[in-house]
Amino acid sequence: MVSSFCNWMTGADIAQTSLPLGAQMGRLPSRSDHPRLARCLNWRQGRKLDQTAAQHLRPAVIVPHRTAVFIAALIATFIPAVESSIVATAMPTIVGSLGGFRLFSWVFAVPLLTMAVTIPVYGRLADIYGRKPVFFFGTSLFLVGTTLCGFARSVEMLILCRAVQGLGSGAIQPIAMTIVGDIYTPAERAKVQGWSSSVFGLAAVVGPALGAFLVQHVHWSVVFWVNLPIGILAIVMFAIYLPERVERRQHQIDYLGGVLLVLGIGSLMLALVQASSVGVQGIAGLVTFGVIVLLMLFIHERNAPEPMIPLQMWRRRIVALCNAAGLGAPATAIVVSSLLPIYVQGVMGLSPAIAGLVIGAQSVSWMFAAFVAGRLMIRTSYRLTAVSGAITILTGAAMLAVLTPQSHWLWPATAAFVMGIGMGFCNTTFLVAIQATVPFHERGIGTSSQMFMRMIGMSVGAASYGAIINFGVDRLLPGSSGLVNKMLEPATRATLGADTLARLADAVGQAAHNAFLLTVFIAAVTVLLTVGLPSRLSPVRHPARPAESRERSAA
Repeated sequence: MVSSFCNWMTGADIAQTSLPLGAQMGRLPSRSDHPRLARCLNWRQGRKLDQTAAQHLRPAVIVPHRTAVFIAALIATFIPAVESSIVATAMPTIVGSLGGFRLFSWVFAVPLLTMAVTIPVYGRLADIYGRKPVFFFGTSLFLVGTTLCGFARSVEMLILCRAVQGLGSGAIQPIAMTIVGDIYTPAERAKVQGWSSSVFGLAAVVGPALGAFLVQHVHWSVVFWVNLPIGILAIVMFAIYLPERVERRQHQIDYLGGVLLVLGIGSLMLALVQASSVGVQGIAGLVTFGVIVLLMLFIHERNAPEPMIPLQMWRRRIVALCNAAGLGAPATAIVVSSLLPIYVQGVMGLSPAIAGLVIGAQSVSWMFAAFVAGRLMIRTSYRLTAVSGAITILTGAAMLAVLTPQSHWLWPATAAFVMGIGMGFCNTTFLVAIQATVPFHERGIGTSSQMFMRMIGMSVGAASYGAIINFGVDRLLPGSSGLVNKMLEPATRATLGADTLARLADAVGQAAHNAFLLTVFIAAVTVLLTVGLPSRLSPVRHPARPAESRERSAA
């Protein structure tokens, strides 16, 4: 009888059990924490229960000021969200002021690279050393880089400071979302994820307007410094309201795994974001080096005592499928912000304001769909919610595939709106499902794996669509890239003759159509991946984790 109870207490239902704060914030549970848990531990007396296995006894963390902690997590999420939108608006002015247009792409590529390679590392370190110290370090490093960006007096210095920004920002959103997973049960996480998505919707609206105002009426340096008080506020709130005591024990940090991960992923990311400038041989060299290093990482991680990337986690069906689909969905949806404005302005001949409305439609629907998705998956299942979102993304991609230069602007806006609904469903479902599947001691790396796959998906998608456009236009109209730039700029578009304008629009339109067909294919694959999710699992119906059962038996 006691044995059955102990198995139940260490299963998935423990997530719904309320234990006193001390048992939940980093030390081993004791008999004084819960009267029923005392019997469980008495039954296990004499058996070795190591720290890793003991972590499975953790429920959702109960903190005295949970709402304040959640607000701090939302503030932290707002930092990278508004940074990307506000800096993107001001960057043409910044580069024009500093000079060095030839390095323009590196201003965006470098922070993307450094952030991508550090996300899994920070996630793993948060599992070992706790959420707060890792978040404090990453956010502080981001704020240092942000401050230095405002004092940059050359593009080269700006790129270096942006690299420091990226090294820190890899910890901000993943760790904030991990903390949300710690303080809420799976059913509660499904409901609150909508608020996290609403932060990105708010940033998409506030960021461009604020960036334009500061550049025009103050100075471009202030664009970077806007995040300083926001970041400090997030650190202070976590320091005050989030209690955390991590059990101190000897760790065997996987330094080699971290180095191999950074080198492997960094090489592949560099090949993606700089594909147009490094040439075919450069791309081949980077990809070959990256693949070899990642193979070395795979071999090394199989024998590491505390691996940087727990391979056992990736063998779980939900984690593998959600992360694979989590790559495909953003790779499809990124077409709205990376390619659709070019089509709307260059091919359809509409104003930048209309292009902004088209992009905004996705942000708005994404925000509200996340709220709906959380409630739907509680009443149904992960699979139904994810499949619904993936099919919606596929519908939006199909709408873009039949887009023509003669279409009304409401057609691409509606397609973007539909794809936003799908992303709200998919992203919410994938994150909640992964956090409910992995144990506490892997929740940091589990959350980070989803964030990492999203970033890889966006990078792969944007690079692929850009390559299709560049190669397509160059094939139809060799040497016309300069004319395409003039076509996209409202001030210079009028200087082009009607015949030239028509040929340019036709070339860009044909190339864009091929890119839209690729989005249909990626979206279809994403649908197939979501269909593979277990049919009956949901935030309120989750089985005991088999991997945990094996680990407990070995303890």
